[in-house]
Amino acid sequence: LRWRGDAFEMDIIGTWRLVRAEAFDGDGKPQAPPYGNVPMGRLMLTRAGRMMAMTGDGRAVVPDDQIREYNSYSGNYRFDGKQLVTRVDCCSNPAYMGTEQVRDVSTEKGLMVLRPPVRAYADRPPEQRVLYWERISDADG
Repeated sequence: LRWRGDAFEMDIIGTWRLVRAEAFDGDGKPQAPPYGNVPMGRLMLTRAGRMMAMTGDGRAVVPDDQIREYNSYSGNYRFDGKQLVTRVDCCSNPAYMGTEQVRDVSTEKGLMVLRPPVRAYADRPPEQRVLYWERISDADG
């Protein structure tokens, strides 16, 4: 956060590391954590309005009854202080191409918290994911 006039404004520019990922069902009940409890990810946001994100399962071995999740996308973004909206122009999942990916943005204990809309992921029923990001560089891209 940084002070701008008479209010705080979140500075999202830089490179971020995924440190925690949670999931909740439609009733708010905790679900198995995404990425097998070992989330890996990077998020880069530039002053020029470009972003790139990658998230994945960092476990060395995934049990036979589970799948290894991976997702990446990039595009031009806009941020109004509460929502990050990216117009996807490059992605690992063809279904994302040309869509707007919306993330609610907040902070918690120095971390940036992103909440995508409720939806189904891989072989899981619809859920609300919550991704916690730690800034590792404030460099512009």
